[in-house]
Amino acid sequence: MTVVTLILQLMWTFFVIGAFTFGGGYAMLSLIQNEVVVAHGWISESTFTDIVAVSQMTPGPIGINTATYVGYDVLYNVTGSHLMGVCGSLSATLALMLPSVIIMLLIVKFYTRFKESKLYAGTMDFLKPCVAGLIGAAAIVLMVKTTWAPWPSMEIVKENFVNWKSWVLLAAAFAASFWGKVSPIIIILASAFLGLLLF
Repeated sequence: MTVVTLILQLMWTFFVIGAFTFGGGYAMLSLIQNEVVVAHGWISESTFTDIVAVSQMTPGPIGINTATYVGYDVLYNVTGSHLMGVCGSLSATLALMLPSVIIMLLIVKFYTRFKESKLYAGTMDFLKPCVAGLIGAAAIVLMVKTTWAPWPSMEIVKENFVNWKSWVLLAAAFAASFWGKVSPIIIILASAFLGLLLF
């Protein structure tokens, strides 16, 4: 496969993801994982988890950060060139954003005309639970690897939970966020510090 073909394939993949994802970056993660890890095999499950972790901690929307990182990683691994890695980042990021720009321009144009429509309200009511499901799927994808042949089975992604300390950190972060209402920034910084101490 030539570099140009790979860039076009990368752009088409992220364009489709951007066109059919509702609910923001977290809802997008399961689609990105399915395309880049399962369908194309561009990166490993472990690398994808690292990408999500870095994308979560860096400024900006997680979906765009993930696309930027994946684009760089894919092109750099194939060519060994940082310049081509940057081209991969730009290609994936722009392709992911383009459908949203087009759709938002159309929505802005027609929103005032259709905002009282029952069809519009029904569509929004339908999309809300779908978005919640996609976000939940993204969380499960990072924890569990599913195989369908010869029969359905699930196993924990061992690269993400290397020992009991990983599970304790997961439980503590969940409790701090869900019940303690602790800021995600504090949880991320505390997790990084504890990771340095424990691992």
